[in-house]
Amino acid sequence: MSADPATIAYYQANAPRYTLNFGQAPSRHLDGFLDRLTPGCRILELGCGGGRDAARMIERGFALDPTDGTPAMVHKANERFGVGARVMRFDELEADQTYDAVWANACLLHLARDDLPGILAAICRALVPGGWHFANYKLGDGEGRDLLGRLHNFPAAPWLKATYRAVGFEIAAVEIYPGLGADGTQRDWAALTVQRPL
Repeated sequence: MSADPATIAYYQANAPRYTLNFGQAPSRHLDGFLDRLTPGCRILELGCGGGRDAARMIERGFALDPTDGTPAMVHKANERFGVGARVMRFDELEADQTYDAVWANACLLHLARDDLPGILAAICRALVPGGWHFANYKLGDGEGRDLLGRLHNFPAAPWLKATYRAVGFEIAAVEIYPGLGADGTQRDWAALTVQRPL
C-alpha cells in the first residue's frame, strides 16, 4: 500500500495555488467536531493541506499534530500559519492509543478502496478508547479519477458506513450534503463522525 503518485504529484505541483484558493476560513464541520472534545486534548490531523483547519484547532487550544503526505503542502501550512506540520503518509501511521481525536477533512477520499479498511483500522488504534474521528468523502459508485487526475474511492454511503463499523468504529453522525470539487464537479458528500468504543 502506498500513496497514489499522480495524486501526490498534483498537490505537490499545485500547493501554492491550491492553498490560496481555499482562503483562511476553516472547514464547515470543524467547530462542531471540536465541540465534542475536551479542551486541550490531543488531535492528529491527517491531510492538513494549507493549514487553515490546523490554525483553527490551535486557536481553540487543542494540542495538535498536523500531518500531510505532500511536502509542499506541509511547507505552505508552516509558512502561512506556523502550525508545526510534518510530512506523514496515511500508511505511516503507527500510533497506539495516542490521540483523543483524528481529524481527516477531504483527504481519506484519495485512498484506494482496498486500502481504506487498513488505514481506518490504524486510525482506530491511534485513538484512546472513546476517541473521536471525522472524515468526509465524495460519494459515487466506484473508484476512479476526477478531472484533475486525482484518485478517489467514490464510495456509496452504505458501503462507507459498513467499512467503518467493520474496523470497530461506532457511528455517531452521518451528514450527506452537496459539494463542489476542486475539479468543478458537483457531487454529494458524506461527512462521518465516529468514535472508538470505550
